[in-house]
Amino acid sequence: MPAVSREVAWLVTVILIEAAVIDGKKLKVPNWLTFHFLAGGLLFALWKGGWPLAAWSAAGAVTGLLTLLPLYAIGGMGAGDVKLMAGMGAWIGPLCTLWAFAATAITGAAMALVMMGLSGAIFHHVGMIQTIGREIMVVRDPVALSARAAERKPSMTLLPYGIPIAVGSIAYLAWAGLLY
Repeated sequence: MPAVSREVAWLVTVILIEAAVIDGKKLKVPNWLTFHFLAGGLLFALWKGGWPLAAWSAAGAVTGLLTLLPLYAIGGMGAGDVKLMAGMGAWIGPLCTLWAFAATAITGAAMALVMMGLSGAIFHHVGMIQTIGREIMVVRDPVALSARAAERKPSMTLLPYGIPIAVGSIAYLAWAGLLY
């Protein structure tokens, strides 16, 4: 497993902050950011270490993609969030991406709980979570689940997931000692 340099960790941090700011304002992580992030990681790895490092980078990108793809498939998040994780994976590799995803999931859950509490409609949100959970267990068809999520979207408070991706991933990078 190649080591992630401090410079790469800081570059990833800056891009994640940029993505979080954009997502917070527009509820969308733009393609111009995610595609350049992904391509840059793959090309940097190829330039720095040849095909072996490029393969490691590609494995990281696939890992990042697969972490959020199931939620995207059922309408639980946007494609930009999935591509952001893939781009990050291209820079930090598969193992670090899995750890960053774990930190992101914890951060996202905590932020969702805070948002629910601050909304003043906690029972509405708990009911919505129960409904979504039941649908996932009963319907099991990603296309049908995605359609139901699209119908629900106007009545839901949305969490711009680029923010938990940034906070959780940067926290992981700091905890792993990659930023200093």
